[in-house]
Parts: sequence; C-alpha cells; structure tokens
Amino acid sequence: MRATLRWAHSDLRTHRGEALSIVLAAAGIVTSLLLATALFGYATNPWQRVFAQAHGAHVWIHTGRGADAAKLTGLDGVESVAGPYATESATVVSRGTRASVELRGTPRLPSVGRPLLTSGRWLDPARPDGVVLESRLARALLAEPGDTLSVAGTARTVTVVGIADSAEPGYRPGEQPGIVWAPPAVVREPGGQVTGLRLTDPEDTDYAVQRAVTVLGAGAVSEVSTWQQTRAEAQGENRLLGQVLGLFGLGALVAAGFAVHGAIGTRVRGHLRDISVLKAIGFTPGQVVRIFLIQHVAYALLGAVAAAALTQGLGGRIPGRLGDAVGVWQGLPEHTVALFAIPVGAVLFIAATTWLAAWRAGRVPPVPVPRPAAPAGGRLSGAARGALGLRLPAALVLGWHKAFTGRARSWAAIARLALPLLLIVVAMSAWTTIDRFHSRPEEVGLAASLTVRPDGSLDDDATRALLTANPRIADTYPGVEVAALVPGQTATIALRGLGTRREPYPYALAEGRPALGRDEAVAGQGLLDLLDVRVGDWVRMTVGDQPQILHIVGRSIEPENAGRNISTSLDTLRENDPRLIPTLYQLVLRPGADPHAVADELAAAGHGHLDVHPVTNPADGLSPLRGLVAGLIAVLGLIGVVELLTTIGGTVREGEPDLLALKAIGLSPRAITAITVMATACTTLAAVVVGTALGIPLAHWLIDAQGRSSGIGAGLARGPSPAVLLLFSGATVLGAAALAVLPAARSARRRLADTLSAVA
Repeated sequence: MRATLRWAHSDLRTHRGEALSIVLAAAGIVTSLLLATALFGYATNPWQRVFAQAHGAHVWIHTGRGADAAKLTGLDGVESVAGPYATESATVVSRGTRASVELRGTPRLPSVGRPLLTSGRWLDPARPDGVVLESRLARALLAEPGDTLSVAGTARTVTVVGIADSAEPGYRPGEQPGIVWAPPAVVREPGGQVTGLRLTDPEDTDYAVQRAVTVLGAGAVSEVSTWQQTRAEAQGENRLLGQVLGLFGLGALVAAGFAVHGAIGTRVRGHLRDISVLKAIGFTPGQVVRIFLIQHVAYALLGAVAAAALTQGLGGRIPGRLGDAVGVWQGLPEHTVALFAIPVGAVLFIAATTWLAAWRAGRVPPVPVPRPAAPAGGRLSGAARGALGLRLPAALVLGWHKAFTGRARSWAAIARLALPLLLIVVAMSAWTTIDRFHSRPEEVGLAASLTVRPDGSLDDDATRALLTANPRIADTYPGVEVAALVPGQTATIALRGLGTRREPYPYALAEGRPALGRDEAVAGQGLLDLLDVRVGDWVRMTVGDQPQILHIVGRSIEPENAGRNISTSLDTLRENDPRLIPTLYQLVLRPGADPHAVADELAAAGHGHLDVHPVTNPADGLSPLRGLVAGLIAVLGLIGVVELLTTIGGTVREGEPDLLALKAIGLSPRAITAITVMATACTTLAAVVVGTALGIPLAHWLIDAQGRSSGIGAGLARGPSPAVLLLFSGATVLGAAALAVLPAARSARRRLADTLSAVA
C-alpha cells in the first residue's frame, strides 16, 4: 500500500493541472445535479403541500347566478363540495397599483379548498369590511394586514385582515384575477358563483367535469379549472430550470467519464515501461489497477464532497429563486437521501470509467514489448507527399498528417473532445433562445407590450381616443377573451378575438397561415394537443349556450395559458354575437418605448378607468438560467481542458520516436514544436466541427420538444449567430494550440540520450 500511495503521489505532482481540472469538473457536475434536484422538489412540493393541507378541491366551476350548484353534491365520484360562493369581478387599488380580483363571498372558513393563513387572521363578523387576500395578489399590491384597498369605480373600501396561500390558480396580471375572500355583504353586485369539487379519485377529473357540465347545462358554465392545470402553472419555470440543469449535469458527467477514461488510457500507454517494472518487482495486476483507481476516485470524491458541502451550506444564500428552491428542498424528507445519493452516484460513474481504462494497465506484461518501428498509419499519404511537393510548410502538412492518420485513437480523441463542445453549443443555443424573447418578442407570440382593460364607464370610442392620443403607441388592437367549453365538456379554453380582418393582429405563426377569412382561427400547441386536432381541422366549442365553429388554419406560438388558446378576429366573433363589444386592447409600442412608463401615462390619462398591465414575458422567469448556463459552460470547458491535456500528452509521446528522424532531415526544435501544435489544432478543429454540426440540430430538437410539452409549441429554438460560432470555434482552436506550445517545446528540446531511450 505504501508503494501504491507513493506512485499516486508522484503522479499527482506530475499532473497537477489535470488533477485540479478533474476535481473542479466533478464539483461543478455534482453541484448542477443537486441544484436540479432542488428545483424539481421546489417546483412540485410547495403546491402539493398547500393542496394537501388545504384539503383542496380538484375542480373549480364558475357558473352564472341562476345555476343550481346543489345538484353537484349528488354526482358520482364527488367526495365533498365547497360553496357555491357568490362572486363579483372588480378592480382594487393599493398605493397606486391596480389589480383585477374576484370578490368571493365566504360566510365561514371552508373545509374544502381552505385558505392557509400566512399572516393576519380569518374573516371576523365584527369587521364587516375585512377581507383576506391570496398571497400572490398581496405581493403584487404590496399589501399587508391593516392596509386599506379601494374598489375602482366605486366609493367602497375594504381592509386587509389576512393573507393566505391557496391551491387555486394564483393571480397573474392581465390573465388571472386574484382571489379576495370577503364577507357576503361585501359582494354587493354578484355576477356569478363558484363551486369546488373534491373527488374520490383525482384521475377521473375529466369525467367529473363532463358530468358536472351536463347536470348544470353548458350555458350555465363560464369557466372550469382543474388541479392538473393549477399544478402545471405552479411548477412553471422552476421545473424547466430543473430539467435544464439535470440534462446538462448528466451530459457533463458522461463527458467527464469519457475524458477520465481517455486520460488514463493515454497515461497507460506512456508508462508501459514503468508498469512493467512495477509488475517485475511484485505488483499484481489488481494492485496496478488500484493505483489509477485510487487516484481518480480521490479526485472525484474531493470534488463531490466539496460540491455537497457548498450546496448544503451556501445554497440557500443564492439570491433569487434558486436560493429559495434550495431552502425549501433542504426542508423536504428526501433531501438527505439526495444529498448523499447524487455525489455517490457521480463518484461511482467516474470510478467505473476509470476501472475500464485502468484494466488495460493491469494487462501490461512484466517484460516490455518493443514498440513497432513504424506505427500503423504512420507512413505519409499521397496527399501529404503532394502537399510537401507544393512547398507547403512542413509543420502544417506533418501536423495535419499526425492528427488524421486513420488510427482509431485519433478519432476517439476527436469524439471525446467533441462531446463537451457539443453540450456548449446546446447551452449557447439555450442562451440565444432566451435572448430572443427580449430582443424579438414579436417572433415568439409577444407582439403586444401592454394590455388595457377599461371599466364599464368608457365605451369603445372613448377608450380608443385615450389610447391613440399617446404618441408612443404604434398600433391598437381591440379584442375580447372568453372561456369556452371544449367538445366533450371536459375543460375550458381561452377563445380570443383580437383585431379585425382589415387590421389583423400580428400572431407569430409557426405553421399554416394567418386567419383572414370568415370562421378562420389560429390555435396554440396546447389546444391542438388537448383536442387532438391539427392545422386544417374544424373545431366546435361552446361559449355560454352559443356554439362557435372555427377552422384552424395556422398554429401560433402561445406563451400564455399553456398554449390552450384559439384566436380569431373580432369580426368573426361578432358574426355569432352582434352585441359583442371590446373588453380589452392589445397595444404595440414604438421601438424604444418603455412599457412601464407608457402604462403609467395611460393609467393617469384614464383617471382610474383603465386597468393597464405589461404583457408577461416568460423569459423574465428564466433569468436565473443565464447564470446557470454560464456556470455549465465553465464546467464543460474544464472537461474539455482535461481532454485537451490528454490529447496533447498522447501526441507528444507518440511523436518521440520520430524526433531523431525530424532532426536528421534538418527541422529545428521550433519547427518540431509547430508540428505538435498543428496536430493539436487540427484535432480540436475537427472536434469543433463535429460538435457544432451535431449540437445545433440537437439544441433545436431539445428546445422545440420542451416548447411542445409546455404548450407553447415548436418554433422557439434559435442557434447562435454565425459570428458567435466562428468566434467560439476560433477561440477554442487557438486556446488548444496555446495549451500545446509548452509541452511540445519541452519535447522538441529533449536531449539525444532521452530520445534514444524513448525509441528503445
């Protein structure tokens, strides 16, 4: 054992840089996997915890005031019912911030769908104007218990007495109103009611919705939300961040395993004589294998332990969502298991690849076998001889020949180096796609920057006059958005009428053509999947008791509502209901205009009659991904450095027998150094070409697959620009060449006796 440790210590002193790279790469890989696990836990468990503690309802059904919701109690599969509760749509104002809300008359604390108080207290009959806000709504309004909110368009005010978490869909500005639980007396003008159903079998949700709509009548149901939709919205970007981290972490782990395997294989070939001596003095094959195994497992273990310790100790202090995710994950029961299993799994994987390479060292015979005088593929090819005849630089020709002599090891080195480069290209593509949401939002379904909803005191002409008076607004598109029941009456979707046939709304189409004719519409991927239809099909839906039949002529990129939107022109909807008037306006701003500044100007010009919200950009929630991508690129770069050091070492060792011949034909040490540098540059260039050629289509496939699964749809992916790819390729090749200069120069200036020893 002492001899084994001495060998390992000597080898560590010789390859310090490579050892440090392996340790840092292992630490980065384990950190990314641990953070991915934390994000997955954070995405799923908080909502699941709230749903369980609140005894949440699996289905919430919004109906008109006249619907007999008592019939729902006797439905098969319904365990218990919450409500019905009278509801009123309103807008509340706090410190100048406006929010659309649903005032819900709640006479007592519900047993199903119970709000979980996070601060304050529940409604008190002694405080008739007291209300409890849903937590996301409270954060948007910056409201706390004791604050007073005014109801826009009226002289009424309410007082916040509590803030509560809910398992229902949370507040989203301009999309989903926030819930305000209030005494029934506060709901003075109820426009409908809402009922919650808790089911005995959650998997029968679609059937339960269908039965409920049949009992109540399709005309009575205005909207349906299910627990699956709410859970998917709650998980949101956190699950995507976890998937990205997990994917790149696993890819980096595989790349690190291949890099370690190649490094050990190259080192075994360079130490054949030393290994033979070890066997001659009594080392068994198992002991020789253990020398390499102990070394690299120690490196991986050091990196894994450091990563686990840093994640555990400092992960919760990371600013933003990532730190919150780690904090929540550390409180989950499975946290300890994951904190142990992930580093152990990474170390075992690296140990397995190490053993496969070290096994060859154990098979080295005790008596050294002389190297062949001319290795296979070493003779100059006709093309190389022709290039020399054209008086091309010898270093260029011989370096190219050394890199591509047809040997399996040369192509294996290119493949190992191409893997981390491929993953870097995928990471850059993810970065470019996120930037596209900000630089070209109109290409990803975000043509409008602001959504304006007037109250009942402003008609269409007055609203348009206010909007067109602002010089920073380029286009105004009137529209309506209603909930529609899908065929089978198992769910509701968003039916939108935006723009007119004369001035159509600029949807971002990924497939098909714009909806310009009668009864034509475009739909999101989420809706196509929900209804199992495709572009070219006709679909029928129900709005209240009115059927609406539309011809889907295109697929639009829809970042909102999980892509469950179908959009047509306002003219088409008016043909079915001539009394329809615009209830919202989508505003496209002029280049350079600040949406928040324009929103403030419109709110001031509307004197409290306009509810203005910037359109939510999905990329805003992915801002932590930029830092993660940069960190992953750094980890992959370290793995690439390990592989480059391996390639350079192998090239230098394999060129030792040729030093005498190269010096004999008159090549200087500088020219011999240039041959090795050129061989390394050619190998790296080949790996860059392979990594880029495979990485771009792989990135498009992965990003589009994620888009399809989220309902947004394919067509989001964008690769790096040619200039960025050229800069990346040039920097990689030049960096590899610079890394090869020093070892190549040392080898070219070796003494004659050392060269003869290497040839022997």
